[in-house]
Amino acid sequence: MPFISEILKYASVSIAGMEKNTGKTETLNYILQRVSKLNHCISVTSIGLDGEQSDQVTHTPKPAIKLYNGMIFTTSEKHYLERQLVSEVLHVSQKQTALGRLITAKVVLEGKITLSGPSETHILQEILDIHATLGAKTSLIDGALSRRSHASPAISKALLLTTGAAFSFDINKLIHQTKYIIQLIDLEQVNTQTKHLLQSIENGIWGIDKNGQLRDLEIKTAFHFEEKKPNLLQYNTLFLAGVLQDKLLNFLRIQDNVKHIELIVNDFTKIFASETVLNAFLQKGGKIKTLYKTKIIALTVNPTSVQGYCLNSALLQQKLKDALQLPVYDVRTLNNNH
Repeated sequence: MPFISEILKYASVSIAGMEKNTGKTETLNYILQRVSKLNHCISVTSIGLDGEQSDQVTHTPKPAIKLYNGMIFTTSEKHYLERQLVSEVLHVSQKQTALGRLITAKVVLEGKITLSGPSETHILQEILDIHATLGAKTSLIDGALSRRSHASPAISKALLLTTGAAFSFDINKLIHQTKYIIQLIDLEQVNTQTKHLLQSIENGIWGIDKNGQLRDLEIKTAFHFEEKKPNLLQYNTLFLAGVLQDKLLNFLRIQDNVKHIELIVNDFTKIFASETVLNAFLQKGGKIKTLYKTKIIALTVNPTSVQGYCLNSALLQQKLKDALQLPVYDVRTLNNNH
């Protein structure tokens, strides 16, 4: 099982859907079921809420998350009390979420669970550290690119991306947009020194001077830069604690010093710029780097959508493989082959 064996090489792996209903939960369940037969301690948590019985937006049925004996998991107090499995509590975090404290437990008798985990990166990292201390060799993080959260799947060592007809029913468009996401994932990471300098900053736009000193530009977000443009142009290296969008990139790419401008964002999920504008900035010589970078190891596809579209799975897999040079799997096909 090359798909599973590749995942188990990493201490942490995020499973992130490019859109709702692209088969993320089905992919997670496939992995959990296969790993349950191996001698490999695995843990699981979620960024925000997942595993609910029906999709909160489309109101369509969703597959439940099934955990097996010996697996470690973290979920909110509310959903821990609603679990349909037998488990032993191993750790109770004092960090509060909207759904109560975060409970870490080990499955004693397999069953179903709703996962609702931390929504901030530093708390997610704490949970992963706890899982490792408790013996987990690989931690799975259930995440989504479409879910707005301060926590990011990029914090994990590796990433499994799910895409499919729910993202786009046009195969060529789907491939093109997936390729752009891969481009963002592959952006260069800053050096360790710069990462340590910036990773605790939660808000605003900051400049880094030639001596490596941080300067607060007094700009709350990339949406508020226009009244303080002079502040923005004082430094070649800029860190955005929030999101990066078209307006700021369009402003920076027309500057005379664009070849010397380096933008730093937390990770690829904070980039909300269009492909055209982002690449225009890069082609002018501008640079974009990230604090956190993850390695994409494979894609899984769901060729059907809740609207009734059904793509040719074999064709979709082959075209994605050719375009992205990555392993691509249809989990339902894999299930049918076992």
